[in-house]
Amino acid sequence: MVEDEQRLAKMVAAGLTAEGYAVDLAHDGRTGLSKARIGDYDAIILDIMLPSMNGYQVCATLRQEGIATPILMLTAKDGEYDEAEGLDTGADDFLTKPFSFVVLQARLRAMMRRGRSAAAAPTVWRFGDLTVDPATRACRRGGEPVELTSKEFSVLEYLASRAGEVVSKSEILHHVWDFAYDGDVNIVEVYISNLRRKIDAPYQRASIATVRGAGYRLAADGG
Repeated sequence: MVEDEQRLAKMVAAGLTAEGYAVDLAHDGRTGLSKARIGDYDAIILDIMLPSMNGYQVCATLRQEGIATPILMLTAKDGEYDEAEGLDTGADDFLTKPFSFVVLQARLRAMMRRGRSAAAAPTVWRFGDLTVDPATRACRRGGEPVELTSKEFSVLEYLASRAGEVVSKSEILHHVWDFAYDGDVNIVEVYISNLRRKIDAPYQRASIATVRGAGYRLAADGG
C-alpha cells in the first residue's frame, strides 16, 4: 500500500493483516515504486497524491516496465477525469476517499480474481479431494469444510498457487508475511504443522511434503 497519510495506511494495513493478507507500506511514490519493482505482490493499493512521485507516474512507470500487478488507485478527489487518467495509466480499479473498508476488501478480491483469470489460473484450486477457494478463503477436504485461521489459509493458498513445485521457507515468509518481519523463520514450520494436522492427518493424507534442505511441496494430486 502506497499512501502518505500514515494513520490511514496503518489502519488499512492492520485491517487487511487481520484478514490474512501480508501488507507492506510505503509513504511516498519513489519508495512505493521501488518496492513494487522487487516485491512479488498480488495487488497494489496506490494513492494518487503522493510526495516525490504521484500515483499516476508510479502506475505508468510500472506498466511501461511490464509489471502487471493489479493496481487499485485511491484519491481524495471526486471527478471522472481523475478516474479516467488513473485508468488510462494502467490502473485496474479506482476508489474515492473516504471509503468503506468492506468495499476496499471487496474491490481487492474482485481485482485479484480478475488478475488470476487473466493469468489463466483457476478460480478454485482442486488437488484430488482437496479444494482451495481464494475468493471465499475456504478449504474443503472430501467435501467437508476445514476450518483454518487467516494465516494458515494464506500459507496453504501460496502452496496451492505453486502446487507440484518446491517452495522455500523464505518464499513463504516473503509472500505471506511482510518485509518488516524479522522473527524466527521457523514460524513457517509451525504453520505447515498446523496445516498437516488439519487437512492431512484426519483424512489419512500426506499432501504437504517436506523436501529436505529446500522447502515444501503441495502434491498436485492432493496426496
